Amino acid sequence: MPNLDVCAPRVLSLLRIVAALLIMEHGLMKLFHFPAPQPGAPDPLPMILMAAATIEVVGGALIALGLFTRVAAFVCSGQMAAAYFMAHAPQGFWPALNGGEAAILFCFVFLYLVFAGPGIWSVDALVRKRP
Repeated sequence: MPNLDVCAPRVLSLLRIVAALLIMEHGLMKLFHFPAPQPGAPDPLPMILMAAATIEVVGGALIALGLFTRVAAFVCSGQMAAAYFMAHAPQGFWPALNGGEAAILFCFVFLYLVFAGPGIWSVDALVRKRP
């Protein structure tokens, strides 16, 4: 079996990009109803959901590009933790029943990126290589 460690930096970059695009989709649904309106979101959005959507779109874009990845991932991780405890946890203890699985998973993927960094396919990696 080939040494899979060789692929780890590239797979880390893929994880970062996919997670970022998915979180951006949530923000775009809240702000612009693209690709569809966020199910259950009030219209107009309260200020806290506007802030959450802005973090999701801007933070997601930065993470997707791999620019200021650690800071953006830290903010997005915190936002997902807050989303879980404010919106999902009051609905019940079990994440599978309160709809909070995505928030928990996003929270920990972004927390992982804070420590792992962006991977090799990123603006951050390009900037680090410059003399």
